[in-house]
Amino acid sequence: MKLTKYGHACVRVEKNGKVLVIDPGAFTADPVLDDADAVLITHEHFDHVDVAKLKAAAPGLEIWTCEAVAAGLTEVPGRVQVVGHGDDFETAGFRVKAFGEWHAANHPDAPIVQNVGFLVDDELFYPGDALTVPGAEVGTLLVPTGAPWLKLSETVEYLRTVRPARAYSTHDGLYSEAGLGLVDNWLRMEADKQGADIRRLAVGESATLS
Repeated sequence: MKLTKYGHACVRVEKNGKVLVIDPGAFTADPVLDDADAVLITHEHFDHVDVAKLKAAAPGLEIWTCEAVAAGLTEVPGRVQVVGHGDDFETAGFRVKAFGEWHAANHPDAPIVQNVGFLVDDELFYPGDALTVPGAEVGTLLVPTGAPWLKLSETVEYLRTVRPARAYSTHDGLYSEAGLGLVDNWLRMEADKQGADIRRLAVGESATLS
């Protein structure tokens, strides 16, 4: 299974000629959905879902997401299916389990929206904008490293709680180059402490998952 980092909070996962895209938002440059067979969307914020991108995608695209996002995709030609915590399904040859219900608390005046994380092939866990600890072993974690709702101490504690064999930074598109350098240092320190592959993939960089 091959994982490729796209802009900010989006990744493409490829296996046996099939392509699964997670959270293709407004900060993600095209052609992220080219040849995609299925899309997973964690929540409704624009940096995780871009309706215009989905409208322009192939009609046969399968889209799996929470109820709140699905309600805004009525004009999208793909097949939209609602999932929630505890659901499991198969799409484009990938086995997926859903964990979590809510986005992390953000601005005090902003309502907390639905958020669902996805465990792909019992290997790759993408929590969306939350620090959900799935009730399952995680080989590869996509760990949020920069957001208004997030502190460094929370990122570190999340890594130490989940204890994946591999963890790659996500939600890092708001950082400057100096900020990304800090992220690299933080993750390197935790990688040394845990003896694990914990780091930031550059946009366009790929990793092979076991």
